[in-house]
Amino acid sequence: MSLKIENVTKRYRNFTAVENLNFHIEKGEIFGLIGQNGAGKTTTFRMILDLQETTEGKIYWDGQPIHKVNRDILGYLPEERGIFPHMKVEEQLYFFAELRGMKKADIKKDIDFWIERFELEEKRHAKAETLSKGNQQKVQLIASFIHKPKFLILDEPFSGLDPVNMDLLKQAILYLRDTENMTILFSSHQMNNVEELCDRLCLLKRGVSLFSGSLLDLKKQYGKTRLTIRTAMSLAEMTLPGVKDIQLVKGEYFLTLEDEQYAPAIFGIVSRGEYIEKFSLDYLTLDEIFKDQVGGVHV
Repeated sequence: MSLKIENVTKRYRNFTAVENLNFHIEKGEIFGLIGQNGAGKTTTFRMILDLQETTEGKIYWDGQPIHKVNRDILGYLPEERGIFPHMKVEEQLYFFAELRGMKKADIKKDIDFWIERFELEEKRHAKAETLSKGNQQKVQLIASFIHKPKFLILDEPFSGLDPVNMDLLKQAILYLRDTENMTILFSSHQMNNVEELCDRLCLLKRGVSLFSGSLLDLKKQYGKTRLTIRTAMSLAEMTLPGVKDIQLVKGEYFLTLEDEQYAPAIFGIVSRGEYIEKFSLDYLTLDEIFKDQVGGVHV
């Protein structure tokens, strides 16, 4: 295993930001840390980066205390963006790479590769202040991993990106894992991105871990209670057993069941032995589980 968080607590006087946190991340894994604002995600990142000390507990990288690890193995994209507004894109990337001890001649190929991959070729010699928010974010993202760290932390990397740039970023994260064998920890309020990229995750609420493990195991706790039905019949006046909620959206009914065992009976009532266009039973989405676990809408 690469990273291990062991019984970690962080207190500030009378406020506990993180309480008895435990999880581990395997080498070459993309791991999600999710929770509402104020849940303790950024505090956890800062303790991993040794920017803040733990009040209790230990953090290890490959069995070694994190504060003894060479800083160059780490890469970090903070939620608060910070690039130099008057410096040109290419100059910034060389600057951040050289800060990590890399020689200019050794990184040209990598800078060229990522500028092209992130569609920044026309902006290569532009000052950062002239870029759109999305392009500024791409530049800072490249700066966080241009030195090829073994462990990369991304704090809300998808914030403010349009769908095209969001897809570019997701493909980049997968590339870093599959080609560079990076271990990646990231947070996001967009649960569909976490669901798409992560096999395992940790769910925080007010500094306490509600769940740590595989996404599938989390979904299995709820069972297959998400039922989608498309039929010409109206379900509004039908008495269907075990249905907690039903919604009609663009010709499809979305039902939330108390338990998946009610699905066969509902199928019998709705189909009446006849053809039914769609009847699909599945697990809840991570977004639905998140809202159920932490309460209310995540912001």
